Amino acid sequence: MDGAVAETLINDRTAAVRRFSRFYSSRIGMLRERLHESPYSLTQARVLYELANREHLTATDLCRELGLDPGYVSRLLKNFEKNGLLIRRSAPDDARRSHLSLTHKGHAAFGQLEQGSNREVSEMLAGLNETDQQYLVSALEKVEALLSPETGGLQPYMLRPHQIGDMGWIVERHAVLYANEYGWNQDFEALVAELVAKFIQNFNPARERCWIAEMDGKRVGSVFLVEENKKTARLRMLFIEASARGHGIGRRLVDECLRFARQAGYTSMTLWTNDILHAARHIYEQAGFELTASDAHHSFGQDLVGQTWDLDLEIPAK
Repeated sequence: MDGAVAETLINDRTAAVRRFSRFYSSRIGMLRERLHESPYSLTQARVLYELANREHLTATDLCRELGLDPGYVSRLLKNFEKNGLLIRRSAPDDARRSHLSLTHKGHAAFGQLEQGSNREVSEMLAGLNETDQQYLVSALEKVEALLSPETGGLQPYMLRPHQIGDMGWIVERHAVLYANEYGWNQDFEALVAELVAKFIQNFNPARERCWIAEMDGKRVGSVFLVEENKKTARLRMLFIEASARGHGIGRRLVDECLRFARQAGYTSMTLWTNDILHAARHIYEQAGFELTASDAHHSFGQDLVGQTWDLDLEIPAK
């Protein structure tokens, strides 16, 4: 790529990012003098958020982490004190430093801001259908991961609802991966094809979901949640490409299933797996599933031990 072309691409991408920034800042009300019909500006509201959700916070912490001018922070905190929102306590290990915390009045002010913010965002989301809401949240998470100073060495990924073409990919990748890693034959491919066909033919969006995980624009994982009966949901066909393992995608897919199942009104979840799928079993255990049954069987050209795992959704998540 020559210099002129590269410069044009950078300029176009810069303009696109700035265009979105202008759109989003206006969409969420960042340009208003006061936030959510409160007496506070956006910056003041953000400082209240940090004070409400952090312990042992100092003015230096606020300046460093929020990128604020020390003089501005000093004036802002003095104003909070004057209005009875803030108290300072000397740090036990250094009397020159003060730990900041909100008073009851300060927490009440923050609570009103939270309610206003939640209401405005909920109203914005209400204009989107369930599929678009999920896609929006996944896209924002990917943007956050891409722009975070530290990602822990992990590549960003996003989850989205299934689209046309995904089911064929799911069948192919399940068949190839399980053949390569476990020696399973085409009987397994046939089973996966049967399950995804039934999912599409009987799909109930109010009670069922399929999530696709993407990394760098490529599909790297999937999971299904389907209706077993009115009270029980079945988690099915959790799959992560070998190249995408170690990023927490499997646990995130399972967490999405749990979240949706509770939202849809299920009271329990179940799943069936095989004991040689150690990584998947570990994820299920972490999520709170308990092994309730085992059965030896010969399937997919192999001698296997099938396992049933169950979870009571009415027990609070760990």
